Amino acid sequence: MSKVLIVGGGAAGMFAAIFAARNKNKVIIYESNDKLGKKLFITGKGRCNITNACDMEVLFDNVVSNPKFLYSAFYGYNNYDVIDFFEALGVKTKIERGNRVFPYSDHSSDVISALTKELQRLGVEIHINTKVMNILIENGQAKGLELENKNVVYGDHIIIATGGLSYPSTGSTGDGYRFARSAGHKITKLMPSLAPIRALESFVKDLQGLSLKNVKATIYDGRKQLYSDFGEMMFTHFGVSGPLILSASSLVADKLKNKHLTLNIDLKPALTEEQLDNRVVREFEIYKNKQFKNAITSLFPAKLIPVMIELSKISPDKKVNEVTKEERIYFVNIIKNMELTLTELCDYNQAIITKGGISVKEINPSTMESRLINHLYFIGEVLDLDALTGGFNLQIAWSTAYAAGIGL
Repeated sequence: MSKVLIVGGGAAGMFAAIFAARNKNKVIIYESNDKLGKKLFITGKGRCNITNACDMEVLFDNVVSNPKFLYSAFYGYNNYDVIDFFEALGVKTKIERGNRVFPYSDHSSDVISALTKELQRLGVEIHINTKVMNILIENGQAKGLELENKNVVYGDHIIIATGGLSYPSTGSTGDGYRFARSAGHKITKLMPSLAPIRALESFVKDLQGLSLKNVKATIYDGRKQLYSDFGEMMFTHFGVSGPLILSASSLVADKLKNKHLTLNIDLKPALTEEQLDNRVVREFEIYKNKQFKNAITSLFPAKLIPVMIELSKISPDKKVNEVTKEERIYFVNIIKNMELTLTELCDYNQAIITKGGISVKEINPSTMESRLINHLYFIGEVLDLDALTGGFNLQIAWSTAYAAGIGL
């Protein structure tokens, strides 16, 4: 029986602890917060998108940084293994749009509760409100941990599952990077990812809280297309967010640091410009004696109507039978090409994950053990691994944690 010390009681830390304990090891978790799974509690807007029920190819396609590194981890413990794991612990799951998997109850607390009960059943020792200050390394081997109260704890294996820098209020303070540097590891460039994006246009404030479904979002750097996808997005008081924008943020973050980008929103992607024009003509014929502002109510959500009127440059009081063909064509073009100027990514306080981390070149992909220091493991967000939104980042946490937990 080995003694395994785990720093961090989030998704990856709890998962690794369970499999290390199932392998008959003595496992101890050190968590700086007053409870386990604090960040897990708020994921998926409190619903916890635990994984994605896609096929393996799609799983890899959604990993942005270093997907090849995850080959062994994903095949060793895949998304369906995760679903089976939680079902076995009594967490019934459901699959929603985009193959996103949630607990049937829609409560992330059920996921945390199931993990906690399993830790307790396995006799895992849990120390909350306990901050780890340093890793003890002797002769190229991890030997133990120094706690904030100066106490030293010795163990046979050390697993670092501290997360990144996103949502610092949940305890993600970057300690894992400090530990890694002290062990000689390289940390790649760190930045917020899966974050809302600020926009220049003042009308976004008027659209705050408006969610758009089944739209197409395309981001350009000048004429060069950087990102394009269909799905859901929403407006905030400072810009845009929602699944489409969060996924885009991980691909355009570098560009946004140096310049503004253009977001093009197609509000009616299912219709060609000609089909949309025909529909607008029909609406205008039905409401030919009405004012423009009252003739377009079926085309948009109520909150969007005043903004679309403003962008169309057509007087809201103009009778639709007086709207010229040129004005109508311009209006149709605005519906298919609503433009916003993107200025910057929001900071770590609003970012779901951290992009960058411990260089995976220095980590064994089969066990997550450091190639530099024996018996030292790094799992989850602290590694230079990140993916698009949809349950893929938690899958990285589960798979890397499993690899470490059974690979001790």
